Amino acid sequence: MMYTIIDVETTGRGNRITEISIFKYDGQQVIDEFTSLVNPEITIPMHITALTGIDNVMVADAPKFHEIAEQIIAITSDTIFVAHSVNFDYNVIRNEFKLLGIDFYRKKLCTVRLSRKLIPGEKTYSLGKLCKSLNIPLTDRHRARGDAAATVLLFELLLQQENFDQTIASFFKKSSKEATLPPNLPNTVFNSLPNAAGIYFFKNKKGKVIYVGKAKDIKKRVLSHFYTKTEKELNLCRETADIDFELSGSELIALLMEDAAIKHYFPIYNQASKRRTIAYALFCYEDRKGVKHLAINMLKGTPNPLLVFYNKRDCRSYLEYLCTHFELCPKFCHLQETSSSCSHYAIPCKGVCRNKEDVAMYNHRVKEAIEYTTDNCENLLLKEKGRTDEEEAFVLVKNGKYLGYGFVDTTITITHEDELETFLIPQKDNLDVQKILRSKLAQR
Repeated sequence: MMYTIIDVETTGRGNRITEISIFKYDGQQVIDEFTSLVNPEITIPMHITALTGIDNVMVADAPKFHEIAEQIIAITSDTIFVAHSVNFDYNVIRNEFKLLGIDFYRKKLCTVRLSRKLIPGEKTYSLGKLCKSLNIPLTDRHRARGDAAATVLLFELLLQQENFDQTIASFFKKSSKEATLPPNLPNTVFNSLPNAAGIYFFKNKKGKVIYVGKAKDIKKRVLSHFYTKTEKELNLCRETADIDFELSGSELIALLMEDAAIKHYFPIYNQASKRRTIAYALFCYEDRKGVKHLAINMLKGTPNPLLVFYNKRDCRSYLEYLCTHFELCPKFCHLQETSSSCSHYAIPCKGVCRNKEDVAMYNHRVKEAIEYTTDNCENLLLKEKGRTDEEEAFVLVKNGKYLGYGFVDTTITITHEDELETFLIPQKDNLDVQKILRSKLAQR
């Protein structure tokens, strides 16, 4: 077999190549080399320069990628693409060719995954620390030629291992996922993932959750991350060292679990549902003159809310509707803050604020508005598939507020909804959850 052992340095953001080094290796010795700085055609960030030593001045007169593309194709033709964390280097180069309208494809081998198989028991498999542990000289760290040259020596050491041929043969089987998995993720972790609905947690080497996702089929969905070539997915895969999961039984509960997990962990690779939404409440109180007021406040400071909203504008719009529909006073609904009588441009008032209407009659209409509000709050019990055939799941909504979900053994008889509270896993309500539930109800 012929191999090309490759390393690239990039701009970081955007992953444009700033330097590339390729050693052609015939299984016994290096027979060719191509190393070059590359003009990435974008600015190199200062933190990347601090890491690699490559700055914008160094690459100003370097060839652009399209000027060296033919040389890269020629030296890698009919070879196996080898790199430490191969998915990163391979996809960076492949994306550069894609910008030129060229489909670059090579068989690939990852020296991280090979090392895990052939030299087990190392504390870490990062190139620097692995070379130190194995007494492999490594100079010019984080420069393409220095890292590629060290990877050549590491690859030579791996070639000498007893099971090398069988190992790479297993990697190249069409059914094998080895070359696709993140370099720091043991295949035993991936193999333990279920083909079932639930949520999954990508974790880094320190055990910190860096991504949360949901799926009808956890294993299949997780694998799809490793095939995606976007910069975000490439970086996610490089950092992933472990994957955990929780079964949900159904897609709906998986969605609700995912939202709660994202808001709990705030993973760096999750964008949607990260925000903490502010809740607003509609409430009623009585002033010293006995007049009932309807008003808006943040939910956190409202002990007995009539209705909860996750958008202040929606809350105000609903209050305006009540005020118009039940002929309430804009001043006493706090839609117009004034010390005198109201003069709202759109909502008429019968005069309670000017002592022209009996307070008892006005309060009666406020009571009707409150009854209308509470009567229209939905109480929902959504039944869902359980995590096993021996259980059922449910989602509980009371007075329009999401309370949580739970799982009940099918052998247990439930005669009243209140009995479900024993099995309820309490959750926080928020705007994203309301959207999930509204979407689910629209499908029924």
